[in-house]
Amino acid sequence: KHWSPHGPSPCPDELRLMAAPLTLLLIVAVTIRAVLFRSSLAELIPERVEVVSPLNAWKRGSGIIMMSSYLFQTPLIIYFFHFVIDYAEIVFMMADALTAVALYLAVKDYNKTVFRKQKYALEAERYPLDCLELIRTPKEMYYIPLKVAMFYLLNPFTILSCVAKSTCGLNNAVIALFILCTVKGSSLMSAIFLALATYQSIYPLTLFAPALLYLLQRLYIPVNWQRSSFWLFTTQYTFMYLGSLCVMVCLSFFLLSSWDFLSSVYGFILSVPDLTPNIGLFWYFFAEMFEHFRLFFICVFQINVFFYTIPLSIKLKEHPIFLIFMQIAIISIFKSYPTVGDIALYMAFLPAWNHLYRFLRNIFLVSVVLLACSALFPVLWHLWIYAGSANSNFYYAITLLFNVAQILLVSDYFYAYLRREHHLTHGLYLKRKDGSEATLVLK
Repeated sequence: KHWSPHGPSPCPDELRLMAAPLTLLLIVAVTIRAVLFRSSLAELIPERVEVVSPLNAWKRGSGIIMMSSYLFQTPLIIYFFHFVIDYAEIVFMMADALTAVALYLAVKDYNKTVFRKQKYALEAERYPLDCLELIRTPKEMYYIPLKVAMFYLLNPFTILSCVAKSTCGLNNAVIALFILCTVKGSSLMSAIFLALATYQSIYPLTLFAPALLYLLQRLYIPVNWQRSSFWLFTTQYTFMYLGSLCVMVCLSFFLLSSWDFLSSVYGFILSVPDLTPNIGLFWYFFAEMFEHFRLFFICVFQINVFFYTIPLSIKLKEHPIFLIFMQIAIISIFKSYPTVGDIALYMAFLPAWNHLYRFLRNIFLVSVVLLACSALFPVLWHLWIYAGSANSNFYYAITLLFNVAQILLVSDYFYAYLRREHHLTHGLYLKRKDGSEATLVLK
């Protein structure tokens, strides 16, 4: 294959070859979900606290729609399900399929951008000669979009979330469409889908910065506080985002003729009144917390999700897509009511960073810990709730270890990404002034 300004340009035959595996993957994924929906597990999975939370748990009874979290869902999602209640299983399967296709197209378009930038850098001889082995080739990147879709559709976490009819799958679909529109350069649709994601759960607000950085980069507008073009586009995108969000909030008010949903939905997310065990960090800590310290620590815990946005945006301002990956991972770890469906979304991006594997330090250990914790969740839950031979400390210990492993995973990828970028600038084999081999340390 040869370099082209837009990466490899597949012919119609190649396009058909690329579409066929994706179609087969979608058929397999839908079949697995359909079989599970008709199995006895369909009654068991929605009861798992790892798969559902008070915010997205689903129940159906007496022939009408009921959410166990009815008061904690946004009015638009409740209104939507009034029309599709009889086709709920199909809706959740379609949501997963839509998410996978959106991620597939987004990563495919992102790869073209990577090729174009890489080609220009090679022509300008910006890369040191000893780091040419780090250059990504069309051959190694050809199947990455398919792998991303596969990592999402066939991830057990995604399958469990779909069979449980967790509305997390719908949130993932909205975020995936937001990423696709951002990568395609559609400012208006990007702002609308980001507003919809924020309307659903607040936390996607942190994705505003990377989306803005990517769109500025795509339009060749530098991030310069003194440039009028920077402020003009930032104002336009902010207006589109806030305007879309206001329309959704006002539409919710017209549906209910009340503002009570603001405290029921967003107040519930931020104040964490329901301490049902989950895979997050909040429930155990606040179950043991003295009431007069609660507000202070609620603020400390909630700030965690938003705190890293500014420093990461400064460090990764030239790499906004990787920043989106980092922010989605941080949200899934530190949000108040996380489920395995949230984790599945950022894990789907891991094949997109397969060029970082040589720089990862703890990937084997972290993978083993994540697998072990996933297996131990139901075991320790049974010992605690049913057998009575354990207590909440056992379950929270596994939860804590699971989240530490996620933090190590994300930190490892962050380190690997920065290290590769450093090598592309300064060379692969670093030397000290005295000629001895140097070691790169992330600080």
